[in-house]
Amino acid sequence: MHPAAHGRLTAALENLSVTFHGMTAHPDEHNCECHWGGPEELSLLKTPDVELEPDLLRRTWQAIDWTDHAAVLRRILPQFATSLVTGRTDHTYGLEEAGDSFARARWPQWPAEQADAVREFLHAWWVQSLTDPEAAVPAHQVFVLCAEASGTLGPWLADWEEQTGHLSDRRLAEAAEKWEYELLGDSLPWRVGWHEHDEEELRADLVAWLLGHAATRLRASGAPVDLQHRIRLLGLTDEDRWTDPHWPGHRY
Repeated sequence: MHPAAHGRLTAALENLSVTFHGMTAHPDEHNCECHWGGPEELSLLKTPDVELEPDLLRRTWQAIDWTDHAAVLRRILPQFATSLVTGRTDHTYGLEEAGDSFARARWPQWPAEQADAVREFLHAWWVQSLTDPEAAVPAHQVFVLCAEASGTLGPWLADWEEQTGHLSDRRLAEAAEKWEYELLGDSLPWRVGWHEHDEEELRADLVAWLLGHAATRLRASGAPVDLQHRIRLLGLTDEDRWTDPHWPGHRY
């Protein structure tokens, strides 16, 4: 276990509990009884600090039709964050879906103390996923959630550049392995759900980083040569890419 990263994440989770203590959904909040849940469950969202059973928690953060999604997310955030970190969050498509829930709430626009608490939680969890061998959620999944929650890659790539140990290098190779197929097909390797996020910009930023910092780091850390070539191919286009002798034979 990486003590510093673990301690930072523990402190961030505790700060979420303090910051969002007593929060509730809006008194007039409602949702479809057929698709979300009944009045007793809705009343729990208007009652502060009562833990929700896992299925209700999932239905709550996944729902896209709250009148005040920000208030709902603030109500469940301490429990939701703990569920995410421990790998207990049930998601259908991937952790980008949970990131979309953060994005819908527009958390950077919350009061400074609240926005700072969310930002520190995301950074602390991301760094922990890179540096703690006992992290419950794969680093590439945490990265995607952070990207979708914020709509940008810059802060999370900067964190990755600062974490230069062996485990963080291995996490980089694992992520590159997961992402190269879609990227070589000129697609972002996760689903962008929030309409305000620019999918092409995210893809371009990721490719640029992989061709620059990541390529050098993969080479220095002894990543498989075929993986290094697949990342190199991201710098080629059209026929130059798929006629390269190291083209992996992907079909799209």
